[in-house]
Amino acid sequence: MSTPTPSRDWTRHLVCRRERLRTTWKLRVGVVVLVAGVAWLTSGWWTVAVARSLVCEKNPMRSDAILIENFDPDYLLFEHATTLRRAGLAPRVIVPIKIDHTSEPNMVSLGTANLMANIAHVGGFEIVPMQEVEPISLNAARDVLRFVQREGIRSVIVVAPYFRSRRSSLIYGATLERAGIRVTCDPVRGLQADDSWAQSLHGIQNVLEQWLKLQYYRLYVLPFRLEQRP
Repeated sequence: MSTPTPSRDWTRHLVCRRERLRTTWKLRVGVVVLVAGVAWLTSGWWTVAVARSLVCEKNPMRSDAILIENFDPDYLLFEHATTLRRAGLAPRVIVPIKIDHTSEPNMVSLGTANLMANIAHVGGFEIVPMQEVEPISLNAARDVLRFVQREGIRSVIVVAPYFRSRRSSLIYGATLERAGIRVTCDPVRGLQADDSWAQSLHGIQNVLEQWLKLQYYRLYVLPFRLEQRP
């Protein structure tokens, strides 16, 4: 009886064979459907949570001035400032207005602010010349800081758009409060609410933009650029 001769598998020194497990397209589609289904079923919870993470705590207190955040002109902000002023929460209203290349207030921005203030019956307001230099919100807060220090203002109420208000409160708190100026926040809700923003493309775009900008200022601008001077 002959003994089998072992084969010389010399190719194993050059190549090797491996087994790979790959998911099927059915599993991938199933996972996508499952995630989409869970997101849809829980949308009433997470959409509200996302929205509230963008909104500052509403805590207006009697202050020296009301600051209308005027980056994107919004009549509702002027209307709310009127309500606060008539309630006796602050005697003065200040409005940042961007300046043009001549360092003078931009006439379109100033005219728009005057129009909305007149319609809302705000009364007289003071202009803070605002530079549009990146990061815009931080440099605008520095312009406001210089103004309030010059005017002897020691406390402000920041009136800001609803989904932008957490970022505004964070930025003004980081700049003005370091100089001993008290900052409180009063968000102004427009047509979009905590539980309805995801029902329109514009609402989704707005919330996504504000969330990304909030993280940008929170994680990069304020920790690394707050000490820099423009």
